[in-house]
Amino acid sequence: MKILHISDTHGCHHRLRDLPEADVAVHSGDFCMVGTTTEAIDFLNWFCDLPYQHKIFICGNHDDCLYGANINGLDANVHYLCNSGIVIDGVNFYGVPMFMNDCITDRQSRNIANIPTGTDVLITHSPPYGILDYADNIHYGSEEISQRIAQVHPRLHLFGHIHVAYGIARINGITYSNAAIMDDSYSNLNAPCLIEL
Repeated sequence: MKILHISDTHGCHHRLRDLPEADVAVHSGDFCMVGTTTEAIDFLNWFCDLPYQHKIFICGNHDDCLYGANINGLDANVHYLCNSGIVIDGVNFYGVPMFMNDCITDRQSRNIANIPTGTDVLITHSPPYGILDYADNIHYGSEEISQRIAQVHPRLHLFGHIHVAYGIARINGITYSNAAIMDDSYSNLNAPCLIEL
């Protein structure tokens, strides 16, 4: 299975051209810049029209307009994961969003703790601590995500959030992808990450 991973497009998704072929396209959050419903609808229209057999997205900290939203009307091959999962061709995908309302309470900790064993592809917005999370002399990743990954041991972890830490790493049999499309200056675009699972 070939997975196209993008993240942190921040309203600039229309600038992405000639995307490579893949079986599944995944956006790991921050498709909005300021978090308006108009931005989210524009992204969803674009994302639904992408020519991929399956499309998966989660929300990031800039996408708070969808907090608690019941998203209806998506095409059958477009999957919104909000502390939920889906199986595609025998591969278990699970997504945990990063809503600020959850982060300021213990809900985010509970959401992370509930990532199920048997997850093959974990999609979060935040990186795990110490992996593709370094900026400004600080590791911004989540220690809770790191601890849960050690228990679940997915084959692939897709995230974004820390723009300057864009890249792919393979550590202890797990492939990690930070596909932040916008660079740290919010002016240039990084290439999407293409991963063979």
